[in-house]
Amino acid sequence: MLRIHIAIATVGRPALLRETVDLIARQTRTPDGVVIVAPSQADFGSAGESALQPELVLSPKGLCRQRNRALEVLEGRADVVLFLDDDFVMAPGYCAAIEDLFASDPGIAGITGNLVADGVRHGGFTAEQALDLIARDAPGLDPAVIPREALYGCNMALRMSLMRGLRFDEALPLYGWQEDIDLTMQLARRGRLVSSGRVTGVHLGVRGGRTSGRRLGYSQVANIVYLLRKGTIPRWLAGRLFWQNLAANLLRAPFPEPHIDRAGRLAGNVRALADLALGRIDPRKIERM
Repeated sequence: MLRIHIAIATVGRPALLRETVDLIARQTRTPDGVVIVAPSQADFGSAGESALQPELVLSPKGLCRQRNRALEVLEGRADVVLFLDDDFVMAPGYCAAIEDLFASDPGIAGITGNLVADGVRHGGFTAEQALDLIARDAPGLDPAVIPREALYGCNMALRMSLMRGLRFDEALPLYGWQEDIDLTMQLARRGRLVSSGRVTGVHLGVRGGRTSGRRLGYSQVANIVYLLRKGTIPRWLAGRLFWQNLAANLLRAPFPEPHIDRAGRLAGNVRALADLALGRIDPRKIERM
């Protein structure tokens, strides 16, 4: 039996965190532990009082820093670490399915879910809406195991025996935009990355606690340039992300969606492009913005 531990990095959303942790108890296969990593005690809220009795760990702020702290804490204790965003709701059979898949194929290095829905693209869902979507749509998803080039960071399970020496890149600060691509493209050199409809859930896409539009806009350029130079993102994907985000911010800035700071993102894009032209682009600059 594999030891499966869930790791959640969080900041500034204690009520949402508690709701997410309580929903983990609905799993048909209970995880062997839950680790929550946050910059301050206030960020935990009442999550420590959950029936699952999660382990609460402090870390400097930043998704990559916090996730690395979880890996450090779980070293030697977990066969599989399942990283979840603090606004991800799993289908009830999620943990059971990843255990079956990892146990049946030692060549699998990482698994991500084929989502029922992603609130990032739809302005966000409530937990109640997520549960309804899962009950209605999850049974109809294709259970086939599909190869993936990389994993989606809101829900990704990693085989710890293949993670030796790999860590999230802390040069991608705060929200760590594309940190999942960076890490899992490296993990893919050691084993297969897959997804399946058996592994699913809903990413709520809640906006509170996210990085500012200006910072994210800067990261949309700076992080891509950094990962291209590092060699951990394919050129086709880098080009698609760059042009899609730049075009969306430029075209929608005059008439933005209610939940997206398009003007801020565009300002961040422009600043990053200026820094690129001047040879001083650096993802870590957002910490001073």
